[in-house]
Amino acid sequence: MQPFIFNSLPGRVIFGRGTLSQVASEIENLGCSKALVLTGPSQAATGEALRADLGNAAVGLYSNARMHTPVNVTEEAVELARTLGAGCVVAIGGGSTVGLAKAIALRTDFPQIVIPTTYSGSEATTIVGQTENGIKTTQKTLKVLPEVIIYDVDLTLTLPTQLTMTSGINAMAHAIEALYAVDSNPITDMVAEQGIARLACALPILSKDPHNSEARSDALYGAWACAYCVGIVSLALHHKLCHTLGGTLNLPHSETHTVILPYAVVYNTPYAVDAMAKVARILGSTSAAQGIYDLARTLGAPSSLRELGAKEEDLERVADVAMTKTYPNPGPLDRGKILSLLKDAYEGKRPA
Repeated sequence: MQPFIFNSLPGRVIFGRGTLSQVASEIENLGCSKALVLTGPSQAATGEALRADLGNAAVGLYSNARMHTPVNVTEEAVELARTLGAGCVVAIGGGSTVGLAKAIALRTDFPQIVIPTTYSGSEATTIVGQTENGIKTTQKTLKVLPEVIIYDVDLTLTLPTQLTMTSGINAMAHAIEALYAVDSNPITDMVAEQGIARLACALPILSKDPHNSEARSDALYGAWACAYCVGIVSLALHHKLCHTLGGTLNLPHSETHTVILPYAVVYNTPYAVDAMAKVARILGSTSAAQGIYDLARTLGAPSSLRELGAKEEDLERVADVAMTKTYPNPGPLDRGKILSLLKDAYEGKRPA
């Protein structure tokens, strides 16, 4: 057994069906009496229904969470929370809404209750990403880790099929990077493998039967397992490129992760042979990168940056931004190789 360091994360996780009914009691358990409910524009009605259910425990609703967590949106939400006298936030939605809750907590230390409706996994990590002036930056701090996560499988039954697929592969990316992280350990490796396996089994079922509650439960559990791992260990090239593409080109989050993942795996496979062999085995493929790519294509997910609206002339700038800050990665960071990776992802070629 190799020596390792394992830092467990604090927090309370409630998983099941119908667990949305426990929000009020969790607000009380946190010692709060005034919660601001957060959602994105497309889930404003869901947020309003939750606010109504909470009665006097909710002081208002902010429904303008945006992709990549723009700083000006966060500042607007913080101002509303303070004006209304809120003492905590309740976020219900996908990664954009959860990201807003974390950005608010970073500025205010408000306790958070988050209720994910996708598989983005942000709720289980100590990472917050924020975008300002076209640049997305991330930081890792316990200040943004939610105090309570409520997973309600029922809330994912109506998740659109396309978003289910890309959000699920986005979740798998968390675990794959955890397997080759510089600070990986046997505990996160075990959980990561289980998360990838649950999602790899559930997503094909959901692509044909999106209301399959057992597969929805497996996918949601798998997403939590994958995110839990990346909340403990370090991020590497895949996440850096996706954050850069999102912040610089405003590309959609889960779709960008889906497209980039097989090419980031190709880049790092020579330096993480054992980790990638585990992924290939789980996916039933001779190659981790090809297994990921083929799974995404089978699920009807996008396979190229061109499909997402990127322009080839933007790739040089993305490569430059990706090289502006050092970060741990199995393979040495080389601008030319990163640019080649981006060009392959732009074309959507099947990895060699």
